[in-house]
Amino acid sequence: MLVRSDLASRTLRRRVLIGALAAGGLLSMPLALLAQNIKLPSTITVTAYDTGSSGFNMGVAIGKMLKDKQGSDVRVLPAGNDVARLAPLKANRAQASFMGVGVYFAQEGVLEFATREWGPQPLRLMLSSISCNAVSLAVAKDVGVKEVKDLRGKRVGVVVGSPALNQNAFAVLAYGNLTPKDVKLVEFSSYGAMWKGMINNEVDAAIASTVSGQAKEAEASPRGLMYPQTPASDKEAWARVRKVSPYYGPHTTTCGPGITAQSPAVLPSYPYPILMAYASQPADVVYGITKSMIVHYDVYKDSTPGVDGFELKRQDLTWALPYHEGAVKAIKEGGAWTAEAESHQQAVVKRQQVLQASWNEFMKTNPPEDKEAFRKAWMSARAAGLRKAGLDVIFE
Repeated sequence: MLVRSDLASRTLRRRVLIGALAAGGLLSMPLALLAQNIKLPSTITVTAYDTGSSGFNMGVAIGKMLKDKQGSDVRVLPAGNDVARLAPLKANRAQASFMGVGVYFAQEGVLEFATREWGPQPLRLMLSSISCNAVSLAVAKDVGVKEVKDLRGKRVGVVVGSPALNQNAFAVLAYGNLTPKDVKLVEFSSYGAMWKGMINNEVDAAIASTVSGQAKEAEASPRGLMYPQTPASDKEAWARVRKVSPYYGPHTTTCGPGITAQSPAVLPSYPYPILMAYASQPADVVYGITKSMIVHYDVYKDSTPGVDGFELKRQDLTWALPYHEGAVKAIKEGGAWTAEAESHQQAVVKRQQVLQASWNEFMKTNPPEDKEAFRKAWMSARAAGLRKAGLDVIFE
């Protein structure tokens, strides 16, 4: 009787332990078994930055993995600005996008998204890349710039319809206590066109990931390329940066033009690219893509610079946007979701709800047809809605 009781007790303890391990994602399973429950459409369409950009290259690499492992054909559509990247998702002609920080501006309904056609968008994260690279202003070596402040009076590229790129450039300028008025802004139709302009000596500085194909091409050109550093020790400079772009932070960068693990550089950065979808995208599709990226990470991690940053343990689960429910499920199964992540998730979902409610009420007021008048009226209504909910306005 004592033996049977002791056996039952041990069995119960074992079952409890296994249940706890499974709940915490600590009970490992063979990758093949983990991947059995992944079901994806035969064709998946995603958007990304221009052909040759690091975001596009990563999209292609992950697409190849999905083809090889899940049998899904992935079409990567290059698009020159944030609006063009999001439009196919909004129209339900694409499932996801490898975006930059334009996802944040779209969520907030600001800059190029402060229009009647857009407004705040219910976007959700899947996974994002945090790697050896950074996203900052690159400068042609032949202009003699050593520090950000030396860009005063120089030509800085901006892309029409791409608030992410432009806001990032302005934030880096702020580190050197410069504003857009202190430089000569040169407009381009797309990211790719801007970087052709760099090589053709039409511009002196432009924003790019340090592992971008365009940055590498410019580095190899007669002009050369460098990234002026932004040391974290200058607290006042960083306060100026965050006032323009609160999603930015100092990042020890170990790859890029003139940058190595032995000779790192401190540059501004944020996760890039950011794989995202609309909240309305079916959870099983988002789960399948996210789960595949987690389970088959070893398949694509070395395929192109920066793609290793999609590793599950590198994810910033308390960034500026909420995660899609399908992605949350995959991340939970990977054992990475935390109580802090869940608390943050609820907070950023609430922010999106407040923004959407403010937009809905604003649109009932018969807002002005004039584009600039519309923007000003919306920004005022947006600020009022956020303040009423006790949330930071950020963009005045």
